[in-house]
Amino acid sequence: MDNSLPPADELVLVDRELAQLDARRAQLLARRAWLVQVLRPPLAAPAPFGRPAPWAGPVADSTPRSAQNVLLTLGGTLLTIAAVAFTLVSWGSMGIGARASVLAVVTGAALAAPAALLRRGLGSTAEAVAALGLVLTVLDAYALHRVAFPETGGRAFAAVASAVLAGAWTAYGSTLSRLRLPLPAAVVAAQLPLPLGVLAAGGGPTAFAWAALVTAAADTAVVLWARPPAVRITAGTGAAALGGWALLTGGWLSLTAPWSGAPLLLTAAAVALFAAWRAPASAVASSALAGLTVLTAAGGLLRAALPADWAVPGYVLCALALAAPALARTGAGAAPAGSSTERGAEAADVRGSAPAGGAPGASDATADAPGTPATGPRAGRSSGEPVRSGARVPRGIRLGLAGAGAGVAALGVVWALPPVVAGLLGPMARTTAVWSGEHAARPLAAYPATALLVLAVAAAALAALPRLWARCGALALAWALLTALPVSSGLPYAGTLALQLLTTAAALALAVRPGPLTRGLRAASPAAPPGADGGGTAAPAAAAPWEPPPLSTTPHTAPPAAGDGPWGVRPVGASTARRAEAPTPGTVLGWIAYACGLASALSAVGLALDVRGATFTALGALLALFAGVATVGPDARRVVSACAAVLAATGLVGAVAAAAGFADHWTALALLLVPAATAAVGSRAPGRVALAVEITGGAVGLLALGIAAPRPAFLALALALGGVIAAATAVRPERRRFASWAAAALFLPAAWVRLAVWDVSVPEAYTLPVTVPALAVGLLRRRRDPEASSWTAYGPGLAVTLLPSLCAAWTDPEWTRPLALGVAALAVTLLGARFRLQALLVLGGTTLALDGLHELAPYVVQVVDALPRWLPPALAGLLLLAVGTTYEQRLRDARRLRERLARMR
Repeated sequence: MDNSLPPADELVLVDRELAQLDARRAQLLARRAWLVQVLRPPLAAPAPFGRPAPWAGPVADSTPRSAQNVLLTLGGTLLTIAAVAFTLVSWGSMGIGARASVLAVVTGAALAAPAALLRRGLGSTAEAVAALGLVLTVLDAYALHRVAFPETGGRAFAAVASAVLAGAWTAYGSTLSRLRLPLPAAVVAAQLPLPLGVLAAGGGPTAFAWAALVTAAADTAVVLWARPPAVRITAGTGAAALGGWALLTGGWLSLTAPWSGAPLLLTAAAVALFAAWRAPASAVASSALAGLTVLTAAGGLLRAALPADWAVPGYVLCALALAAPALARTGAGAAPAGSSTERGAEAADVRGSAPAGGAPGASDATADAPGTPATGPRAGRSSGEPVRSGARVPRGIRLGLAGAGAGVAALGVVWALPPVVAGLLGPMARTTAVWSGEHAARPLAAYPATALLVLAVAAAALAALPRLWARCGALALAWALLTALPVSSGLPYAGTLALQLLTTAAALALAVRPGPLTRGLRAASPAAPPGADGGGTAAPAAAAPWEPPPLSTTPHTAPPAAGDGPWGVRPVGASTARRAEAPTPGTVLGWIAYACGLASALSAVGLALDVRGATFTALGALLALFAGVATVGPDARRVVSACAAVLAATGLVGAVAAAAGFADHWTALALLLVPAATAAVGSRAPGRVALAVEITGGAVGLLALGIAAPRPAFLALALALGGVIAAATAVRPERRRFASWAAAALFLPAAWVRLAVWDVSVPEAYTLPVTVPALAVGLLRRRRDPEASSWTAYGPGLAVTLLPSLCAAWTDPEWTRPLALGVAALAVTLLGARFRLQALLVLGGTTLALDGLHELAPYVVQVVDALPRWLPPALAGLLLLAVGTTYEQRLRDARRLRERLARMR
């Protein structure tokens, strides 16, 4: 209990908590009473006040309804088993009259009992007895066949019996409409008459497919017009199974006997299209199925009439013809996708295609509400009236047909891609030597040349659509057509190379100026200025045709996002700012064209390596093209083009060196012209372009060093030239720091390699050229910044010379190097002590001590060998005793020394 509160405040707090507990207890008690009422029936009378209620037993594991259903199902199953056993086993022990009487009485009782049970409210029991009656009717049919028609074929009798049973069960279910089982059972029985009848008549696969299709059409009608969900689900399952079998048979016939399969497929397409027209909810899927079926039939007929090479183009032409009416609505005169006009038309389409009788998806309550005037295509007709022949095709059907046509056309384009891949990658798979004058065999020589027709037709169809995605596809297909043309038409070598270079030039030109590609497209945002996309025109503020429609137009009550205005209203200009960030059509198309140009350029270089003159021609043309794009191109395309131009120049230099017969080391020196040129160009180019050019030139310089590595003398020369280029670049303020370090990193290995070539093995010759500049730089640093640490200023330079010289002195039998090293270390130590520089004092003192130890080591060894064996341990013990005695003083001396060193710089 918290006693920090005053008593009055604490009393109020306790009362509030008790009130909340009482309210919660009342809620829990009410919930408990409801749960008890659900789980078991209430008691006949409440217990007397103050007396506990009688024990009601444990809570049941299942509800009474579920237990009743289980019992009824088991009972009906057992009765069915008994009836089957009676019919099949005990039938022969009775006479004809007894048999008929038993069957008639039992079946009649089973079918009549549900009526009485329903009047008493026993619905579940009625369902179980009705199910038994339906099974008994099947047994009656079997018994009738065995007794009255034993000579009739089983398939023929089963067909007639299933038709009779379907009709009888339909009448029975319609009479007792509260029963849920007879009508679905009638639908199941109705699936059998026609297929069994065809099998009984000896019909082949075609006749069986027709029977399945007719049955599926009847099932479709049941789905469209029936009301009970169970009936519609059963009929839909039957339609899918039998219709699928008919379509599979029709597809097989379109390959083997097109004139037999075409009527079957076209009829199936008509059924699917009718279902799409009457059921808007599934219009897209049904119409897509209808479109694929029509294409299969038409393509099969064309395949039989045309040569084999024209089979795929025939399918593609049929697909485009099917998709053309739907795609034509995206023309210049059509309303933009997602606009109010288009959405109103789509709503009218959906309402106008509603089936009669209130089938699913046919809600016309709003359109036909009292007082609402009838306008548009629905004027003058009721909600259940079928759509007239002159009415607009619903949007779902148009989308389905367009999707089917586009899918088949896309498959045709995939079939036409192997020549494109061969034309692009064939030159890369080299089988002949460079500049041999021999050309590899043409790949895919036997591939149908009609692949070009497929690519051309698909590109033309996409180019006719004023949509960004279509224009992108048309551009890619046009490039693919030009790439596959040499492979499919068998162009000679010169023509192939010329075509690839022209393709590269055209693609790069469109990448720089995509205006012709964007003609007819509307800008994505009214804020975009005219020509901002490289030639595209500005447009009104309407939604662009390439933008997807909104996901939903229904209002929502979600809280406004961060940055939105009150009540979820966004500030003016918020959406415009976000749309302005999206790439313009010119940018998207320009990048696609640029990617195509790069691919063609690589293929042209690979092809040009067959002939010397072609190599120079291709590399020169590509150098000019990429240099032009790097000069006038937009955005990052300038950077990529500048790098490509450097690579093309590198190829030209290498080709010139190879043509002149240069050795590898001379070729390496020639390649250094490239980084020199890039350093010169980088001083005048814009920032990003200059950096990219210089980095690419540096990579070429590394390649030159790698080529010159087997010849150390030329490697030293190449390193020195590279250092000169880097030093010249360091003059520029924006490159000073990086280029200066690069120059030092090149000059130093150049000196070392030259010393190695001269067989110089003295380590100081390698270390002093580093130490002297490093100490000079450290001295300048200390003058500018007196607070700089001596380790930063002088430590690296001193360590580079002192440590290697110390290692060499320990292995040098002569006295010259140890003496010189000791003198130098003594000078460094004295300078450190004089100017209070920690790095000089520590490095010089350590080196001097180790060098002196090296000089005294032989004498120490001689003295130790001359002394008795017991003397060294005794001297060590005395030393330890002396140190232990003055331990405190030694600690104070060590602290003073450390403090003095710490105060140094």
